[in-house]
Amino acid sequence: MNKDLCSSKKMFRLLQGDVGSGKTIVSLLAAFNTVISGFQVAVMAPTEILARQHYNLAKKIFPKNLNIQLISGKSDYKTKKDILNKLSTNEIDIIFGTHAIFQKKVNYKNLGLIIIDEQHKFGVNQRKRLSDKGGNNCDILLMTATPIPRTLTMTMYGDMDLSIIAEKPKLRKPIKTYSKLESKINDIIKFIRKEIKAGNQIFWVCPLIEESKKLDHSSAVKKFEYLQKLFPNQVSLLHGKTNIEEKEIILNSFLKKEFKILVSTTIIEVGIDFPNANVIIIENANKFGLSQLHQLRGRVGRGDKDSTCILMFKSNLSENAKKRINILKESNDGFHISEEDMKIRGFGDILGFKQSGIKNFKLADPIHNSDLFLLAEKEMRRIEKSNEDISKFKPLVKLYDRADIINDIA
Repeated sequence: MNKDLCSSKKMFRLLQGDVGSGKTIVSLLAAFNTVISGFQVAVMAPTEILARQHYNLAKKIFPKNLNIQLISGKSDYKTKKDILNKLSTNEIDIIFGTHAIFQKKVNYKNLGLIIIDEQHKFGVNQRKRLSDKGGNNCDILLMTATPIPRTLTMTMYGDMDLSIIAEKPKLRKPIKTYSKLESKINDIIKFIRKEIKAGNQIFWVCPLIEESKKLDHSSAVKKFEYLQKLFPNQVSLLHGKTNIEEKEIILNSFLKKEFKILVSTTIIEVGIDFPNANVIIIENANKFGLSQLHQLRGRVGRGDKDSTCILMFKSNLSENAKKRINILKESNDGFHISEEDMKIRGFGDILGFKQSGIKNFKLADPIHNSDLFLLAEKEMRRIEKSNEDISKFKPLVKLYDRADIINDIA
């Protein structure tokens, strides 16, 4: 990455790493190297909570003489105006924020590096608009904590260079994963009492915030009320309808250990770092995709203590649901899990939700023809390096068009 930053060529790189592998530190080192070379850095995160978390870490580890700022929806008009003025005069070294940092009014004097965290949460147009702020000489680093199989990465990010962090920090211990029938909830409650007594905190994840006649799920609200009776004044609730200010208060309180159990929907899935939370319970685990379950599990095990993930389910599991739960129990490796996920569900839904813009493959697909994709990548690099005349490949383009027509008719 440093070679990219120092070269005359524009960097366009994807940094892939499993949950808790240290991507943020790597990106901040790249930011620091850019700043000491005289350029500005913009760091964009999908949520204000995550942007603030990165900002606080940067303030903690970087020298005091660096001007580091956070721009958010909560910033008042005067603060925003001051930040925008200083960005345009190169007085700010690193700016953290959500999509606000690429709005029309935001102008950079000397933007040298753009870092986009959890890049799949942003659209292509959003990424392009931020990239345009830096011009042709601005390097771009995209990060994702959702490990994607290599063949699928090539189809989605074929125009990018790829860096993979394959290991986790040495002190991290594997998360022990268990499955438990919903009817055995009393055993889970006993386990939680023991963990609370040991000074640990717990995430309890529910799929919905309200009861649904169509889906037989326990709601977060109902579970909060149930746990509040068992653990008075030790439980809090977080869901999609919680406003940003309240959300931040709740998460900060949890970080300060003011309560022991956080009942939440999947909004805790990405990025949030709570070293003291060592247990996560996921209700209706059979309703989640493998990648999403792995992301949720990654909210624990971020300290040096033993951590536990409990997957709760009803008795009537489908074969695919059994497969997913068993794969998760057997492995903590996000790349292996994503490969298995792709085999079960197909390439279009690998990130836990259907990816718009990913079309069905006409001549091959990354699941059944991974060897062809790897061969194609090798050939593309050879052609690019030798500057070969590609006119001889025109018949292949026609063949692709024909395949497209045949597919549409079918």
